[in-house]
Amino acid sequence: MKLTKLLLLLIILPLFYSCNLFQRKPKAPSPIAKAFGNYLYPSDLKDLVPKNTTPRDSAALVGQYIQNWIEEQSLLHQAENNLNESEKDVSKQMEDYKNSLIIYAYEQEFIRQKLDTNVNDSEVSAYYDANKDDFELKNDIVKIIYVKTGRKAPNLDKLKTWITSADPKDREKLSKYCYQFAENFFLNDQVWLMFDDVLKEIPIQTYNHDLFLQNNKFVRIEDSANVYFLGIKGYMIKNGISPLSFEKENIRKIILNARKMQMIDEMKKTVYSQALANGQVTIFK
Repeated sequence: MKLTKLLLLLIILPLFYSCNLFQRKPKAPSPIAKAFGNYLYPSDLKDLVPKNTTPRDSAALVGQYIQNWIEEQSLLHQAENNLNESEKDVSKQMEDYKNSLIIYAYEQEFIRQKLDTNVNDSEVSAYYDANKDDFELKNDIVKIIYVKTGRKAPNLDKLKTWITSADPKDREKLSKYCYQFAENFFLNDQVWLMFDDVLKEIPIQTYNHDLFLQNNKFVRIEDSANVYFLGIKGYMIKNGISPLSFEKENIRKIILNARKMQMIDEMKKTVYSQALANGQVTIFK
């Protein structure tokens, strides 16, 4: 009998404690910071730190966030204590901002669905011809062939011939060589590039771009590790009229933006006219 009671007690006691455990109220999270009666909790920092961030960088991000939060709360407290009630009433501004965001979101979706993004070459050329004065070159531009190799790469003496040649067979040889041995290269001499960008790739020392481009059609430069070959196939000096091929993508963006503005303007007029026709808006005189 005693053994039966003991066994029953051993069964009931765990159940009793389990029930108590499940009935406990969850402990409230401890705040990270406090400022003027407001609290910052760990949940406020959720998703703040990107995955794979080092512990040191994570600590820096969290520390900066906490600092920014405290500064914001301090400034907000200062502002609330120094503004009258009418100055603190931002409900009108908030409503205007909300309306602007909703309208903007609708306009973007309307454009996404309706905009014809095809801009043909004739449209680009027509715009360029009508607005040439707007396309002044801000930088020197060049058409080039560029090859960078290691100092021990084979057949370096042949590169000058291939780069300066107009023979398609030589261009094919150059292309095959570059894919095998070059550390970096650019072979499309029909594309305009900014000369300043080229100078970032090649250690050329020049203080007068104009003179350098006039006097050099081929350049070979060596440093301790590499050999640089540059064939200059064409150039234009800044302050002149920028060529159409260099401005084509920019013009395409201008045309598309003009279409967007026109579409939005026409959509607004249509929506307004429909609202008037349907008696959904009234102007009281």
